[in-house]
Amino acid sequence: MSHESNARPSPDVARAETFADLLARRFERRRVLRAVAAAPLFLALPTAGCRRVPDPNIRVPSTSLRFEPVSASSQDAVRVPAHYRWNVVARWGDPVLPGAPPWDFHAQTANAQSRQFGYNNDFVAYFPLSEAPDERGLLAVNHEYTSAEHMFPGLGKARPSREQIDVEMAAHGMSIVEIERGEDGGFRLAEPGRWNRRITAETQLLLSGPAAGSEWLRTSRDPSGRRVAGMLYNCSGGKTPWDTVLTCEENFHNYFGGAESLPADDPRAVDHARYGIEPGLSDYGWESAHPRFDVGREPNEAFRFGWVVEVDPFEPNAMPRKRTALGRFKHEAASVTLAGDGRVVVYSGDDERFEYVYKFVSRDSWNPHDRAANRDLLDHGTLYVARFDADGSGRWLPLEFGREGLTTADGFRDQADVLVRTRSAADALGATRMDRPEDIEISPIDGRVYVALTNNTKRDADDTDAANPRGPNRDGHVLELEESGDDAAAESFRWDVLILCGDPSQPDSGTYFAGWDPEECPAISCPDNLLFDADGCLWIATDGQPGTVGVNDGLYAIPVRGEDRGHLRRFATLPAGAECCGPELTPAGDALFLAVQHPGEKGSLEKPQSTWPDGTNPPRPAVICVVREDGGRIGT
Repeated sequence: MSHESNARPSPDVARAETFADLLARRFERRRVLRAVAAAPLFLALPTAGCRRVPDPNIRVPSTSLRFEPVSASSQDAVRVPAHYRWNVVARWGDPVLPGAPPWDFHAQTANAQSRQFGYNNDFVAYFPLSEAPDERGLLAVNHEYTSAEHMFPGLGKARPSREQIDVEMAAHGMSIVEIERGEDGGFRLAEPGRWNRRITAETQLLLSGPAAGSEWLRTSRDPSGRRVAGMLYNCSGGKTPWDTVLTCEENFHNYFGGAESLPADDPRAVDHARYGIEPGLSDYGWESAHPRFDVGREPNEAFRFGWVVEVDPFEPNAMPRKRTALGRFKHEAASVTLAGDGRVVVYSGDDERFEYVYKFVSRDSWNPHDRAANRDLLDHGTLYVARFDADGSGRWLPLEFGREGLTTADGFRDQADVLVRTRSAADALGATRMDRPEDIEISPIDGRVYVALTNNTKRDADDTDAANPRGPNRDGHVLELEESGDDAAAESFRWDVLILCGDPSQPDSGTYFAGWDPEECPAISCPDNLLFDADGCLWIATDGQPGTVGVNDGLYAIPVRGEDRGHLRRFATLPAGAECCGPELTPAGDALFLAVQHPGEKGSLEKPQSTWPDGTNPPRPAVICVVREDGGRIGT
């Protein structure tokens, strides 16, 4: 964010409801609910197939879900319930900036792509723009990675050329686009205007917080260690109460090659290996065109990736900031809530097998009356990593230099060292090794925290623990956390299993749905992105079902409170080969955005698996909008 400008949307775009308003409602609801006490967490799983009996002394609402579930699909199509419809909002190559050329599959250039909608859209954040907050807004969309074999005609298995690499780099990052409601009720791209923006792998960003300027972050191009070109592999993210977007760098290791050039005893080589940077060519081969991705030539460049990046959608010229206080790892998401005293809490998972769950607690409190006062709120605070104990309790372990396990005697030099080498610091504290922690979301009703654990087929049956009870874990699961004292800043919590995913129709599937009869639930596997609606129902997007339960990925909804707790329903299915990402609702809940990522992933340009969304080859990743035909709230 810019230090020179504190500009807010002008009066003509003053918004009727902000994320801050949502947070205020959340805490008011939680105060009311404390009087009646939400259903307790169960620390032992009920017998599979037995529906939980509601406590008659606790009055909690039944589910608000009222839609006809869709059946499983292997079709090359988006399928939604009866009385719903969908439309494409933005697809790969659509113009984003004023004057951007039309997309031309056979004449792609880096200059054109840097002004067009990027590839493989993931996280989606909606920011209302007008007094009619559900009619016009900004959409911030991550572009996680590229698939060169699907992007360039005739490439096949060959390595991309310098020109094609530059197109790929321009297709990464983020698009911020203005959208408007159409006559059919769905959203569409508005004429490109002052808010629209592209951030790519070459955009200049600032490094801020405790690690900025560290020896680890200095390179030949940036001796200060405070400026970096681009952001990479941006997966999921979050929104702050002061209306900025947090976007998370995940599998950055795929871009760096040449690790064999470093001496084995170089501490940088050890850390690169801890993050998956291996000898030889990188997956993308960018080092052949851009030496900064060659670890042998720029040993520190990789340390400048793996951060949470804060972007201000209302200051298109402001430089995004990599917030180093939130740690360096393969961030899946950065979900924000407030502690009881107004401090900001950010939850994040490290999306790799046997990695960890984290949260950051800011030093200072959010100021709802002065946006500028929150500008550097995420640069000061404490990062914690989670330990899940077998009795259903848990601890948040502070990653602070000088405390036990993180001293000079333990090989850490300062706090910057702890944050750059976050994984090693978490190892030293004995945190719980999890089954690919992905999205983490917070209930707007009672503040409970939900963690999606996608899978871990490398976990042996004799290496399980209470929080990761299956080995190998093909289908994944979802955990439910309750912070001590109902305070997100607490250093302890209780936890339980909400879902053990899988196909309930298969013998010995081991599925569990919060006590609901599994036979009444559809197959679900590989939970990834999460979303809560205003009624506190949890929505789960999946990534990987074709390879596990044999059906396309999709979006599911599950009540986590009331009589229908655990009753999972399938709301949508996606095209062949596509991953379901970035579910997001408008403030009124009457429009749902979904990112359809990598349609036709297992196919090729020569043998396409998908022709979505336009019925042509190549398929094009896109963001869609789902609405009810009568204009009502989604799911109800």
